[in-house]
Amino acid sequence: MKRVLITGATSGMGLSAVKLFLARGWKVMGADLNRDAGEKLLAELSQEGYSVAFRFYACNVAVDAEVAGLYEYTMQEFGGIDSIINNAGIFVGGELHQVSEKDWQRVFDVDVKAVYLTARHFVPYMIENGGGTIVNTASVSGMCGDYNMAAYNGAKGATVNMARAMALDYGKYNIRVNNVCPAACATPMFLANPPEVVEQFNRANPLGRICTPDEVAKAMYFLASDESTSCNGVNLEVSGGLNIHTGQPVQ
Repeated sequence: MKRVLITGATSGMGLSAVKLFLARGWKVMGADLNRDAGEKLLAELSQEGYSVAFRFYACNVAVDAEVAGLYEYTMQEFGGIDSIINNAGIFVGGELHQVSEKDWQRVFDVDVKAVYLTARHFVPYMIENGGGTIVNTASVSGMCGDYNMAAYNGAKGATVNMARAMALDYGKYNIRVNNVCPAACATPMFLANPPEVVEQFNRANPLGRICTPDEVAKAMYFLASDESTSCNGVNLEVSGGLNIHTGQPVQ
């Protein structure tokens, strides 16, 4: 039975990934800052028969000592790890000069530094164990620019290119590193926007709708599993074709 760590596990894309990996027979270590939500999820999944296959650890994945604790708990409970889904992330909007230093640091800590910290603690085990997979939640906003999203664009752009560097460095250890790059996704956080904002994003998409957390989770599973054994350094867009347009008007 393969073992996966999923960060940002209690809602949205992370929660969908937890349920998908469990349904496909993996052991899942869920990590999230929200302890109450994690304990509630642990109880729910135990009632569904996943008491052996699911564990939860409350931590801030942007803090080295807490990720060290996550590693120790994972090794204690599962004896190792085969895949990491670095899904935890936050968003701060605004033009660059409008973003406070504190918010800038928060975005880069959670969206970028956390990927470094899980690698720092878990990759040595993967090397020793003969390989594994790492999947980061990047974004189409790391591949192109957006209005009023400078900090987020910068952080996700770093994640996009960091995966390429990791793929080059770790390929020789049979560790594949890839990103999923969603566009706007129907997570609880995004759907908390006013309905007219959500509808604007729906209309902007060639499919006429934004993607769902379940669709992103399927892409995560593909990249984490043996279904994608030659995918390495890939930034897989899950966008409905949102960013394929040149920007020129309809003729």
